Amino acid sequence: MSIKITYFVHGTTTDNKDKLSTGWVQGELSKLGIQQAKDLGQQVSDQKFDIVFCSDLKRAVDSAQLGFSDKYKILADKRLRECNYGDLNQASEEKVKYTEHIDKPFPHGESLKDVQARINDFIHFIKENYPDKHIAIVAHKAPQLALEVLTKGKTWSEAIEQDWRKTKSWQAGWEYIIK
Repeated sequence: MSIKITYFVHGTTTDNKDKLSTGWVQGELSKLGIQQAKDLGQQVSDQKFDIVFCSDLKRAVDSAQLGFSDKYKILADKRLRECNYGDLNQASEEKVKYTEHIDKPFPHGESLKDVQARINDFIHFIKENYPDKHIAIVAHKAPQLALEVLTKGKTWSEAIEQDWRKTKSWQAGWEYIIK
């Protein structure tokens, strides 16, 4: 039994444009983000998913709806939320330092290992309910890095250092296999 996950990040938000880390704030897609979400659905139209999951935060829900609602059932799941940066939700990007919060929670928020626990719980859920399926996920940075840790054997430091966002090497989906 294996589950194939194709992971997509939500479109550009107004906070992204302003170099803010949204965290658990709902967030709004920018005009560019709306177009990106629509384009994504077309870019991957040759792929077949059994179901699409997304974070329950508005920016991910909107991205999933714009990109996939014409073809797929979409389920929002709170476990796929971005990391809760607590007091730093919507703070400038330079203040949200992942390397300092792998084990230590953001003030009044979560640690990256807390996100990892949520994603691990989600993985157990899909193993039980969607064996041998191809699942699409539309979510955020920290859950994707958690998948890098959980499925590819990376440490958190490696996942953070090798993150595609550092090299601006976006692509239309990242593949993960759950066994």
